[in-house]
Amino acid sequence: MSGKILIVEDDQAMAVALRDGFEYEGYSVQVARDGAAGLRLASEKDLDLIVLDVMLPKMSGFDICKQLRGAGNATPIIMLTARGQEIDKVVGLKIGADDYVTKPFSFMELMARVEALLRRTHRQSEIPEEFRFGPIAVNFKKFEVTKAGAPVEVSPREFNILKYFIEHRGEVITRDQLLDSVWGYGSFPLTRTVDMHIAKLRQKIEDTPSDPRYIVTVHRVGYKFIVRPED
Repeated sequence: MSGKILIVEDDQAMAVALRDGFEYEGYSVQVARDGAAGLRLASEKDLDLIVLDVMLPKMSGFDICKQLRGAGNATPIIMLTARGQEIDKVVGLKIGADDYVTKPFSFMELMARVEALLRRTHRQSEIPEEFRFGPIAVNFKKFEVTKAGAPVEVSPREFNILKYFIEHRGEVITRDQLLDSVWGYGSFPLTRTVDMHIAKLRQKIEDTPSDPRYIVTVHRVGYKFIVRPED
């Protein structure tokens, strides 16, 4: 697997090591040493993935991630966070990062995360820009959900759950699958976190959340997203 990667990292030794490692693996790599340069390159370049440090001069990794997602840029982002900064991980995932790696880490661990994320993104790219079911329209490019034409406010996590369901419609999805795929490899939420997010999503898209038509519970296993022919 190869592609174009942007590394936004102010530590020179770390940036050089990451660049050399990715280039050895066949990737085309660009490096930005501060947040402002990182945001500019991320906005201008057609990238496959961004490796983004949290603590950066001029602009934090959080601000870069937030601005990119706000502009509709869906390039996968892996954030680098210092050990012990648990709150950073939570914030990063909430604002749209796809995964995080805690320093210090091995390059092989990061490489495994990158390849898993790129595989996932490749599968996602095979679905259309917009998907409709019943009165619901999900626009993947604009990160928008509407119901009967009216905007539906969903969080980045709820949007990614809905997107995962659409990609795997008709399949039985376990809670662990959702944790691995939506929260990210090595994440820490409990399975009841999934149920809470599903409940919130049903409130927003189902006509009768207590008797859902689309996101159906499969007892003792997980969930199934069902789209009927009439939809």
